[in-house]
Amino acid sequence: MAQHLKIALDEPVLEIAEALAAAGGRPLLVGGQVRDHLLGVDSKDVDIEVFGLPLAELEWTLSRFGEVVHIGQSFGVLRVKGIDVDFSLPRRDSKIGEGHKGFRSVYAPDMPFEEAARRRDLTINSIGYEIEGGKLLDPFEGRRDLESKVLRATDPLHFSEDPLRGLRVAGFAARFEMTPTAELVALCAKLDLAELSPERIFEEMAKILLKPKRPSIAFEFLRETRLLRFFPELEAMINVEQDPDWHPEGDVYLHTLMVIDEAASLRKVDDDLALMYGALLHDVGKPGTTSQGSRIRSYGHDFEGAGIAKRFLTRLKAPSRLVTQVGALVRHHLAPGLYYQMGARSKAYRKLARELESADVTMELLLRVASADHFGRTTEDALARVYPAGDWFQSQLESLDIEKAAPRDAVLGKHLLARGLSPGPRIGEILERCREVQDETGLSDPQQIIDHVLGPAPEKQDR
Repeated sequence: MAQHLKIALDEPVLEIAEALAAAGGRPLLVGGQVRDHLLGVDSKDVDIEVFGLPLAELEWTLSRFGEVVHIGQSFGVLRVKGIDVDFSLPRRDSKIGEGHKGFRSVYAPDMPFEEAARRRDLTINSIGYEIEGGKLLDPFEGRRDLESKVLRATDPLHFSEDPLRGLRVAGFAARFEMTPTAELVALCAKLDLAELSPERIFEEMAKILLKPKRPSIAFEFLRETRLLRFFPELEAMINVEQDPDWHPEGDVYLHTLMVIDEAASLRKVDDDLALMYGALLHDVGKPGTTSQGSRIRSYGHDFEGAGIAKRFLTRLKAPSRLVTQVGALVRHHLAPGLYYQMGARSKAYRKLARELESADVTMELLLRVASADHFGRTTEDALARVYPAGDWFQSQLESLDIEKAAPRDAVLGKHLLARGLSPGPRIGEILERCREVQDETGLSDPQQIIDHVLGPAPEKQDR
């Protein structure tokens, strides 16, 4: 029995669909938006697969609505400038090499939808929607799997041709909190992520960290399928013991999974990827620094972890800004707790704010990572949602006005030159001392700070 529904599309998209149909094509909405509509969640992914038209005819029809851009020449993906929609042709893919791009594709406009949908990874992504008429096309019962919260391979025989699918399944399992079938788990366990480019792995990892409420589900799937071995820094945290007084929840890996789930609840759009990687890698230094005497200790894991985190992200070809940010977050993730215990003075907070700012990190972002670290455990205060060190740290940020930015230098070179000093190396030394005085005292008047460093200026004598 045919199923019908109504998926709302923007007017320009409907106009293009009508033009494609008038030209003899059959435009179908496919992929993410159909799936997300059935799940009742918002989606910005609009993919239209056009049956019945050769590529030249598709491009000519689209050109009536604006400049046409080829996004994937080999895969027949087109866009109209100013319209956020991917238009593609059905195709047959043949595996000819390794990795995500190791395919030869042949356009097949007259291919039946069922055959075209078969090349997709999961049944939940193999559902089509006829824009004209609203008919749902579901040859692999993806809607049933959505309702049952099950992830199932569309075509087990060809699923393993693209190793990227292992990461995609992990992401979908976490994002929609769905359970992969035993067959799908077995298929993913055989994949070789080493075939993939670092950029593609980084892109999928970003989705895993940014989209689900509980990204831990994805990493548990990667552990279950042994795909975690392709991320040895993460796998190394498994079974690394921790002091039960501080971490009654278990080993470093389990704690890390709890931390990334806490961090997910603290996402704010700006620098969310730095937050999530900071949470994921905050204790990555523990495997190499943990020792057991009378108590389990991991001295210096923050220093050690900063270097490991940078190397991890560099290997994934992450943007340099992100590498620097995460390195700083891992290095200083203990600061809120340590400063609270030590009763640190205002100077320490201002100095830390300056150091973080040089890495393009705010004190507020650091506190979010530290908060995720604190609540990602099963101590009594964490379970009671109490974090005195975090509250104190926040109060200091507010009172010192350094939550979003470090203090601006009050004394500049021009002030010292006006005081009569000559240009030279000594200027830099004095500026550094002026910065220290500013941080120690909270003074903001340049002359007061200079007087503090150099002594009062000689009084001018009347002639």
